[in-house]
This record gives sequence, C-alpha cells and structure tokens, in this order.
Amino acid sequence: MKKSIFILLLLLSRVAAMAQEGRSAYNVLSLPASSHAAALGGGNISVVEDTPWAGWANPALYSSVSDNSLGLDFMTYFSDGSWMGAQFVKAFGERHTVAFNAQYMHYGSMDETDGSGVVIGTFTPKDIIFGGAYSYLLSDRWAGGAALKAVSSNYGGYSAFAIAVDLGLNYYDEDRDLSLSATFNNVGAQLKSFDGRTERVPFDFRLGLTKGMDHLPVRFSVTMADLTRWKTDDYFHADGEKLNFGRKLLNHFAVGLDVLPTSYLYLSAGYNFRRASELKAAGSGHGAGLTFGGGLTLSRFKAGISYARYHVSSSSLMFNVAYSL
Repeated sequence: MKKSIFILLLLLSRVAAMAQEGRSAYNVLSLPASSHAAALGGGNISVVEDTPWAGWANPALYSSVSDNSLGLDFMTYFSDGSWMGAQFVKAFGERHTVAFNAQYMHYGSMDETDGSGVVIGTFTPKDIIFGGAYSYLLSDRWAGGAALKAVSSNYGGYSAFAIAVDLGLNYYDEDRDLSLSATFNNVGAQLKSFDGRTERVPFDFRLGLTKGMDHLPVRFSVTMADLTRWKTDDYFHADGEKLNFGRKLLNHFAVGLDVLPTSYLYLSAGYNFRRASELKAAGSGHGAGLTFGGGLTLSRFKAGISYARYHVSSSSLMFNVAYSL
C-alpha cells in the first residue's frame, strides 16, 4: 500500500469521533457504550443505574450493577460503519465488582488505491477494544473503580496498539437522589505505532453531577469534559477563527434531562455544546449537539435507545439490551 493511502487511513482514525480533540488518535475510546449516557449529551459519568454498561466511562459505577449481568450494545455510524460491544458484570460479596467488556468498530469496506489513484482492491478498517474493570464500594455512599482497556487498530496493511486506564470516583446519596463523579479517562500510551508515527491516547478529565427533583419525576445531569484543554487549537474550528473564553468554557459542558413517568421507564434529552460547535464549524449545523433517548429498566431486563450525531455525514442510533442471569 502506498504512503498516500496510509495518510488517509491515519486521518480516518481521527475522524472516528468528529467532535473530539484532533491531535490524538484512538478517539474511538471516547464513543459511548451506553445509550442512556449518549442521550444525556454524551460523556455522562454520574448516572447511577443497574445496567452492565453503566461503568464504561466511570468504572466506579459498576458497584451499582447486579451480579451476573450481561449487556450488548450496537450503534449505527457514518457510511457503512457500526460500533458494537458486550459487557459482563460479576459481583463478589457486597463491596467488590468486576466487569469485562469488548467493543468493535468497523468503518465499512473501502477502496484501496495505488499512488496514481487506481483501485487495486478493498479493505475494512477496524478498531477493537477489550478489557476489564474493578469497582469497590468504599462506604454506603462512596465508590471507586479502575478499568484497563487495550485498543487494537488495523487500517489496511497498517496496525497499531495502545493501552489506556480509566480511574473513577462516585458519591451517591440515594435519599437526596444526588450523584457526584470525577474520572480520569484514557490515561495511557501507544505501544505499537502506525508506520513508526507515534500518536497520543485522548486523555480526558471529567466531572459530573446528576440530581433528581424532590417533587417532580425529573432528573438533570451536567457533565464537564476535557478539563485540561483550554487552548483554541484543542478544538476543531473554522480556519482563522479564534474562540473566546466563553466559547471554550461552554465547549466543556454537556447537559441532560431525564423524565421518569414510572419507576421502570425513562425519557431523556441532552445537548453537547462542543459537539454542536464543531459540527457547525464542519458545515453540519442541523441538529448538531442535540441528543434524545429512552429506556426500560425492569428487574432483570433492561433496554435503551438513543439518537445523536457524531459525524457530519449522518446521525447515529444506539441500542442497548441487558439481562441479569
């Protein structure tokens, strides 16, 4: 494969999450495995729920998941691409919980060309993430957790490999329906690079709050992400545009709202300010940043669906199903 094809594939790894920091590779790590988190604006780390995908972004939340829970997720992506995975959660005693997960991203079949642009075949770029997590209930209200993720990328004749660690902390007061979280996501490094070109893993420091209302079946969430990035160059923007402090501050926020008509049903909506700003800058302003979803949470069976936009070319639907064995 010619060098020009390698450059195109490298760009693809960055396009995988359009509204993410463009100087890192492996942005597939920033995609959600939870339709509920996706419906709340994306990146949510503070919704406490009994689902096996609850701890994907904050491993401390695995402490709220039932023993022997199995979950599956699937999301449509741009073009013929899709994002899918599975999770299994096992509790040991009252305080210890472990989880195992795997995610797979494929970008559809693409033409392989030589240096003059002549098609010489096809290939299917893909990313595979697999790993495990551990959560410990520190007290009745505090939980901590850690997760290890390994990422393998294969784009035609080129491959790369990286590892990343997520660290999370959660405070949950059930009586006040208040959850506070902090995470260090994707603390890691590339172990094998594309053709000797070293790329960074997209580190992300997040804070999150989820609070239910006392007299209304409503719960709101606020998530702050990328809290170590405050430069204009950290964000995708129009050529020559300089972002003022207010724009950069809003780019850190995603907000969401849950309406809970019954104890087993939720309806969600959210807005991701950064995703809206970057998709508009890329020429796709229609519905940019808006997210919606809903789900069922029965005693053993859970299901969820969400709508969001991660790419300029199309919208994405995400589905989750789970069963406690």
